[in-house]
Amino acid sequence: MKIGLQFAMPVEFRAMPGAGELEPFETVSGVPFYDLGEGLTACVGGVSKVNAAMAAEIFCLKYGVDLILNAGIAGCATSLPTGTLVVAREFVQHDVDTSGAGDPLGMVSTVNRTEFPTWAPERCAALLRTMGCDPVLGRVATGDWFAVKGDRSAWIRDTFRPDLVEMEGCAIAQVCLRNGVGFAALKSVSDHLFYDSQLEEYFDYSQAVENLGRVVLPFARLLQKEEA
Repeated sequence: MKIGLQFAMPVEFRAMPGAGELEPFETVSGVPFYDLGEGLTACVGGVSKVNAAMAAEIFCLKYGVDLILNAGIAGCATSLPTGTLVVAREFVQHDVDTSGAGDPLGMVSTVNRTEFPTWAPERCAALLRTMGCDPVLGRVATGDWFAVKGDRSAWIRDTFRPDLVEMEGCAIAQVCLRNGVGFAALKSVSDHLFYDSQLEEYFDYSQAVENLGRVVLPFARLLQKEEA
């Protein structure tokens, strides 16, 4: 299986052993792409839904991947410990609202759905366990907003019931759905939306990045052996 490994931020990419020494083999529309070995390409797509969608579309159309693995850190809407690895079970977009036209909150037009499932989340979790990890399955809410403690975060929590909140995943899931490409996501908890120490946690995300970087490349290589 040909895998596209998509990160939002350089710090997430460089957390993989040896990645900091790699140079991109190509830059497309400002997105750097890296060769990680036969059938495995990585990119740093940038923060936010538009950047994420653009990079994912390049993966689908230019590189012909069978599956995109989105890896990164994410804020936690529950009390999972910092550095917990979460295999996304499904995604929603918390900042999509056409309810004024009679649609459910979060419904994405054109594809006409509110939830975007991921590829074989239970299988992904099982593969991680063979590596000695103890991942959890979770629901993730995506939106173009850096979530912080307050009324808006409480509304997202109460409306969409996510475990994690971030800014890219569901946009990638939407692109993959429309292209008939598999989509999986592995997130590491960096901060907690409802803790008073949230910003201090976020700006000290070394544990979250370290936990992610240690496993993401061998996990992607295990995924290559699976059937898309």
